Order: sequence, then structure tokens, then C-alpha cells
Amino acid sequence: MSATIDLTLKVWRQQDRSDAGHFETIEAKDISVDASFLEMLDLVNERLTLDGREPIAFDHDCREGICGMCGAMVNGQAHGPESKTTLCQLHMRHFSDGDTVVIEPWRSRAFPVLKDLVVDRSAFDRIIAAGGYVSVRTGQAPEAHSIPVPKNKADLAFDAAQCIGCGACVAACPNASAMLFVAAKVSHLSLLPQGQAERRRRARAMVAQMDREGFGNCSNHYECEAACPKGISVAHIARLNREHLFASVMEKVTG
Repeated sequence: MSATIDLTLKVWRQQDRSDAGHFETIEAKDISVDASFLEMLDLVNERLTLDGREPIAFDHDCREGICGMCGAMVNGQAHGPESKTTLCQLHMRHFSDGDTVVIEPWRSRAFPVLKDLVVDRSAFDRIIAAGGYVSVRTGQAPEAHSIPVPKNKADLAFDAAQCIGCGACVAACPNASAMLFVAAKVSHLSLLPQGQAERRRRARAMVAQMDREGFGNCSNHYECEAACPKGISVAHIARLNREHLFASVMEKVTG
């Protein structure tokens, strides 16, 4: 039988966007150390429901660390204390019996709180819609080795493509910047042959949409890389800056 711990949760409760919100203290008793953080919230919600109280609203889907839906600040850290770990993959063995755990949503003007720990991340969707895709006709799927891609570029593209769009980079950044997210998407496609046709337009369009959404600018704190559950490097931000500068210069040259 696995060990259990008792926790005191201080959870952000907010009915909707117009509500000021507040912290509510909730006791979490007999939590298995083998449970994930979201399973702990499930158990707490089950007990709240049985007591006639409103359960805690939080985002989740795959619970396998690949969908990007989960996410909350745990004791001031995006996705909690473990590096390269999504909230759904964080286990309760990383906490101690008697701990007080503060849980709150991502904090960003571009991520308004919908309810409790659930935020509206549709700003990311609009940034992707602005240019994070390949729309040119590529014909039928080619054989895997028919398009030569240097291994170093393939590896860098794969590293960038790991971004799951969870928003931890925004939540961790002092400026609530989305630069790491945008950089991962732009970098991924700019490194591959299929992304070249729309390369210049993509960088300018996605950065412009990011600015319209109200995200802050990068000031090189590197908190985004530290919080990213996939460990995406800030080197991709440097590539985004180069892509955007090149696109801006070429637009002036070619009109």
C-alpha cells in the first residue's frame, strides 16, 4: 500500500472574467504519493462535490504530457517544482506531508482567466493562424528520404517542434512574453525545406499577431526556457529575431 500525505491547498477561485477572484483554503487528506497532481485535484474535487461545494475548474486532456492543456502555477512555478515536467506528469511524491501548496492560473493579460485555474489561450491559436503552417501545395506525401535535410537542421527543427503550446513560457516570463512559443513555431518551419516558400511572410505575420494579442517583449530573463516542459532553448528566439529582421529588410528592398 502506497504512502499518503496531507496537504493544505490555497487555490485561486474565480467565477468568470469579471470576478475579482480570491484564494480559498482547501484540505487535501490522504493523498497517495503515487498520484499525479491532476489526480490529486480529481480526488479533492470528488470530496468537494460530495460536500455540496463547487469543484475546482482546471484544464486537462491527454494527461500524458503532450497536449499542452494542463498548466497552473504551483508555489509560484509554472507546472510545479520539477523541470521539464507538465502538471499532469508531476507526482505527489515531490511534496511532503503537511505542505501548503499554492495553486493559481497563468497570469497574463493575453490569457484571461475563464474560471479558477482555466485560462483562455486562444491567443496562441490566432498566432498560429497568422502563419504557423505550410499552405503551399506539396503534392502527395513523399518518401521520407526523398527531400534531403541536413541532420543538424533536422535535429534543431525537431527540438523546436516539441512545443506543446501550454503557455508556461508566458506565465514564467516577467513580461508575459510569448517569444519562446512563437520562436519555436517559426524556427521549426524555417529550418525545413517545406517551410521556405512562406518563410518571410510567416515571421512578420506571427510576430505582428503576437503584439496585437498583448504579450510582452523578451528581455532575456531566460525564465521561459527554465519553465518549458519540453526544454526548448532560447536559441530559437535568436533565430526568430534573425528571421524577422531578414523579412523586414527584404520587404523594404523588394517592396
